[in-house]
Amino acid sequence: MTLMSPDSVTPTRVNLLNFDLDGLADFCEHLGEKRFRAVQLFRWIHQRGDPGACQFDQMSDLAKSLRGKLQTTAVVSPLPVVSQHISTDGTIKWLFDVGDANAIETVFIPELGRGTLCVSSQAGCAMGCRFCATGHHGFSRNLSTGEIIAQLWFAEGFLRQHSQSHGHSDDRSDRVVTNVVLMGMGEPLQNYDALLPALRVMTCDHGYGLSRRRVTVSTSGIVPMMDRLAQDCPVALAVSLHAPNDVLRDQLVPLNLKYSLHDLLSACLRYLAHAPRDFITFAYCLLDGVNDGDEHARQLIQLMQTVRTHSRAGVGCKFNLIPFNPFPNSGLRPSSPGRTQSFARILNAAGITTTVRKTRGGDIDAACGQLAGDIRDRTRVQQRMERLHRPRFLHQESAT
Repeated sequence: MTLMSPDSVTPTRVNLLNFDLDGLADFCEHLGEKRFRAVQLFRWIHQRGDPGACQFDQMSDLAKSLRGKLQTTAVVSPLPVVSQHISTDGTIKWLFDVGDANAIETVFIPELGRGTLCVSSQAGCAMGCRFCATGHHGFSRNLSTGEIIAQLWFAEGFLRQHSQSHGHSDDRSDRVVTNVVLMGMGEPLQNYDALLPALRVMTCDHGYGLSRRRVTVSTSGIVPMMDRLAQDCPVALAVSLHAPNDVLRDQLVPLNLKYSLHDLLSACLRYLAHAPRDFITFAYCLLDGVNDGDEHARQLIQLMQTVRTHSRAGVGCKFNLIPFNPFPNSGLRPSSPGRTQSFARILNAAGITTTVRKTRGGDIDAACGQLAGDIRDRTRVQQRMERLHRPRFLHQESAT
């Protein structure tokens, strides 16, 4: 059997990348097979590290009868690669075709002792954050579980083969992707039904075996879904904060109009009771003259102290300051290095662990906030932003 593109999969064939282990076990039972066969099949799909291993007739420890059934009922369907770009710093960005004129982006960031894969969860994004290129291109649809996992499946196989071709270890237990962050295109918690099985595949010992500490979901703050994630599959959590007060956050992160900072931080407190780490990472994109003043830093300190006053434990937190990566028609500018360092010093001096994210892959538009892909926008975001955009936005906060 050859691997098939999504367009060539007939309705009678099921894409096995859509299943977590329980789902695959149910599928095997439907075929009249024992549930333990699902473990064997799951390992072949997710742990072999090369596309050839997913040809059913080569799965030597599966019964011939099962292999025959899989040939006619199932497929392992990868995403077609539209392009690949490699940055001067080693960052790799792939553009994957997800059909209907939509393409998504996935980024691999190599570092000493670790390899982080930034995965997309939607084709586009409907959140409309003012500083994010993805949101400026609009929203088309949610990705399926299989499309989310296919990004990791491809990256792991590609990077393993690349590593072996350069004379490195071929030990299949030595994962190339050590960390996954759901920080690519889209708001993961808006696609919860597909996200949850994908997280279970990533963290399953028979799948990719990633620790829950090494899988991070980034959210702009969908409070009810944060509570659900805490119960269903608590992984590391990153929250897009970007402002120290509701007035400013309403402008930068429109979701704040529905879930205020008080609602969001309360949800963070609840999440910490289940989280694999004892802190929440708050992402804060620094925008020149908008949210980067000393007064904004002091407001953040007060905000964190206020939460501690209402909770014995407080919000264990780490701030990740993100340099803004400009994109056409954003109307925003990045903070200067000096302003960034001053902002970080104020937070650190108050006992809040604060780091400045190093920009990676900027020369291939793979840095934070730059992922845009090629989206068939169903939300007409450009027309809406033209109506909402006002020149006074840029500096009104710093003038108050």
